Amino acid sequence: MILELDCGNTLIKWRLLDREGRVRDGDMAPDLVELQRLLGGQEREIHGCRLVSVRSADETQVIVDQLTSWLKRHPMLARPGLHLAGVQNGYADATRLGMDRWLALVAGYQLCQRACVVIDLGTAVTTDFVDAQGRHLGGFIAPGSKLLRGSLLSHTRLIRYEGTVQGDLRAPQPGTTTAEAVEFGCELMLSGFVREQLRIARQLLGDDPAVILTGGDAASMSAVLPESCEVVGDLVFRGLALACPMEFGP
Repeated sequence: MILELDCGNTLIKWRLLDREGRVRDGDMAPDLVELQRLLGGQEREIHGCRLVSVRSADETQVIVDQLTSWLKRHPMLARPGLHLAGVQNGYADATRLGMDRWLALVAGYQLCQRACVVIDLGTAVTTDFVDAQGRHLGGFIAPGSKLLRGSLLSHTRLIRYEGTVQGDLRAPQPGTTTAEAVEFGCELMLSGFVREQLRIARQLLGDDPAVILTGGDAASMSAVLPESCEVVGDLVFRGLALACPMEFGP
C-alpha cells in the first residue's frame, strides 16, 4: 500500500491506497504518533510513502526523518517547481506558492484539460486561475468561514452567542438574532467572494472555464453557485500523485 500525507499547519490529512489505487483508509491526525495509532498496525503493509507539507523546512524535515525511522523507507516529498504535468507556475518566485495550492491547481487542470478556476474552501479560501495552455495566472487568498466568524468573536466585545443557527445558512435574509446575523453575514461574505472569483475567471479565461471546488466548505458552496462546478475532495492528493509518481506493490 501507499501512504499519502498532506501536512497542514495544524493537522495531517492521510490516506492509504491499495494496489488498485483505491482508498483503503484515511483520516486526520495531529501528529505522527496519533497517525501510527490510527493505522493500527497497517504500516506493515506500506511499501511507499509520499507527502506534501506547508510547514517550515525544519518542521517538514522532522516529519520526513520520523517517517523514515518508523516506516524503514524514505518518503517522497513534493517540492516546488516551474512546471508540473503540463502546468506552468505563475508566481514570480515559484518557491513562494504554497505547495497545497500548486498541487491542487495542477490536479484541477489535469482533471478538466481546459481553462479552469480552482477554489479551495478551507481555513483560508484560495483561488487559482489556469488558462487553456496550462499557464497559472495567479490567484487570491482570503479568510475562510471559520476565520471570518473567529475574527468577529475575537475583536468585538458585544458579539457573543451560543448554540447553532437553524435553517439554511446560505439564505440571503437578515438575521433577527446575533447568532443569525453573524452566521448569515459570514456566509454571504464568503459566497460573495466566490461569486466575484467566478466573474474574474470569465474575464481572464473566457465565458466557460471549468470551476473546481475543494476543501471543507466546497459541497455547501456548490449548492448556491449559479455556474455548474465540480467538487473534488481529494484534489491535493491527486496533485501529490502527479508530483511524486510511485508504483503500487503487493
